[in-house]
Amino acid sequence: MKVITRRHAVALGLASPFIATGARAQAPWPSKPVRFIVPFPPGQAADIFARLMAEKLTDVWKQQVVVDNKGGGGGIPGVEAGKTAAPDGYTFLIATSGTFGVNPSLYPDLPYKPLVDFKPVTNIIRGPLVIVAHPSFPASTVAELIELARKEPGKHSYASAGPGTAQHLSMELFKLQAKLDIVHIPYKGSGPAMADLLGGHVKLMMDSTASSLGAIRDGRIKALGVTTARRAPLLDNVPPIGDTVPGYDSAGWSGLVAPARTPDEIVNKVNADLVALMRDPAVLRQFEERATLAAPMTPAEFADFMAKDMATWAEVVKATGTKPGT
Repeated sequence: MKVITRRHAVALGLASPFIATGARAQAPWPSKPVRFIVPFPPGQAADIFARLMAEKLTDVWKQQVVVDNKGGGGGIPGVEAGKTAAPDGYTFLIATSGTFGVNPSLYPDLPYKPLVDFKPVTNIIRGPLVIVAHPSFPASTVAELIELARKEPGKHSYASAGPGTAQHLSMELFKLQAKLDIVHIPYKGSGPAMADLLGGHVKLMMDSTASSLGAIRDGRIKALGVTTARRAPLLDNVPPIGDTVPGYDSAGWSGLVAPARTPDEIVNKVNADLVALMRDPAVLRQFEERATLAAPMTPAEFADFMAKDMATWAEVVKATGTKPGT
């Protein structure tokens, strides 16, 4: 009787199932499509830059990187989807100043803990917001807006991407510091809010520079002031709000995080690949074209940044008495 050894079996191809199994176990990451969950509808800054990075990483990884929008609920359902995703390196979440910076102090029973349920990968953008208005709105500067709102308290309103978002709280901070009574109209994302602003259904809005730049440039809306202490790229003719309201300074941010038990080696690889992209002059030009700056960080730096941001917005939420849905 002839005995077939493993060596002979390999030669004859009889051991191929075992070899294939081993090959699958050792397959380099990523070996299938990767998903980026965006906890907002399409159209706002978090979505714009998630799609830009997904497109570039698809080329780098030779695997499709898909953007999955899960909007509504102040971003909470989308973040929960990221939290419960398998920690296998094939699902990541876009974290923002609203979902990770503001929500922990805004919602007492928030169903996630940013720095417990997720691993920071890197920040992607940090950029100014901008107060924009329909061309028919009487005020064209921050000073004129303040004067108008003080003459007619409670008469005027502004749209935001939703309760507790950076757009909402940044405007509330402006109202607090300028002592204004302007009514908040929350939307489910800046895309729907911008659509109503362009249609003249609302007259005032706080939005990201990234998602409003095109409409500002072609005159469909007008920019009154940016939220950062410095002027924004490509909007250097729009003065900071702080020029009129001393001390005012605010910025939105958007970055990438992974479910908590995602392997460190995958997190580090994604960080390295994203940071390399954000140093590419061609990619940087695309950021600047949207009046936004790239803000790459190490995972540890991003963790520290988020902790400080949460502390800052906790003070604002307390001072303004902001509650979910208001």
